[in-house]
Amino acid sequence: MLLKKTDIRLGQEFSNKEEAIKAAGKLLVEAGYVEPEYVDAMLEREEIVSTYMGNFIAIPHGTDDAKKSIKNTGISVLQIPAGVSFAKEGEEEDKLVFIVFGIAGKDGEHLDLLSKIAIFCSEQENVVKLHQAKSEEEIINLLSVE
Repeated sequence: MLLKKTDIRLGQEFSNKEEAIKAAGKLLVEAGYVEPEYVDAMLEREEIVSTYMGNFIAIPHGTDDAKKSIKNTGISVLQIPAGVSFAKEGEEEDKLVFIVFGIAGKDGEHLDLLSKIAIFCSEQENVVKLHQAKSEEEIINLLSVE
């Protein structure tokens, strides 16, 4: 995963998942990975199917129709120490998320990104390390392990 310091935000706070998704999308836009309309497609995807993956992470990404808005494959990482709920309204289970990975994959590369994130985050201790990271470099080093 090619992560840059500018793709990461530590110590973030959001009152709802929509705010978190918009922030992850904004980082993708600022880095030049996607066009601004991709963020709307990320919110649309969340309405269709939750991007909550378990183990306190969510991986919002755009719908299939949004592929034309992707300029380059990229990832954004938000660390949310207090967490934010990714539960749908009316759901009993509170799907608390501490790490949000915004992703955009050109030419199907999102599947590789999803796979790498899922494998790394399948170990809860790795999510804890991301949650407790004190610097962007620390997050880059954690996620650079192949």
